[in-house]
Amino acid sequence: MSAILTSTQSTSTNTLRNSTELAGRILLAAIFLISGVGKIAGYEATAGYMAAMGVPTFLLPLVIATEVLGALAIVAGFQTRIVAFLLAGFTLLTGAIFHSNLGDQIQMIMFLKNISIAGAFLILVANGAGAYSLDARKAN
Repeated sequence: MSAILTSTQSTSTNTLRNSTELAGRILLAAIFLISGVGKIAGYEATAGYMAAMGVPTFLLPLVIATEVLGALAIVAGFQTRIVAFLLAGFTLLTGAIFHSNLGDQIQMIMFLKNISIAGAFLILVANGAGAYSLDARKAN
């Protein structure tokens, strides 16, 4: 009887862990997907903001692709370690460029948000996407 209970608890724990990993990936990716789509909708305004910050506007399509495709890859758990590593770097770089006025409390919070998101991506680099992912499906 003890073995049955242990097996049931293990299955329940695995289901919770797998579901939580998927939910975490979705929540982490949401900001990038929404931001990328927002950049498409407000393309000219985004290009103007980038130019004002000294970033060449020809990079905007690459930024949009990085955000949208990266978010979708993280949600699907596709090439998670590689994509998460690239998005961690992207997030640190954008934080340094667009939120470098650390004397402004809002900019400091935005910069720290970027640091935190990069940390979450590094956890994905270390641990992978989990069982509910294309990476796990390919491994099996």
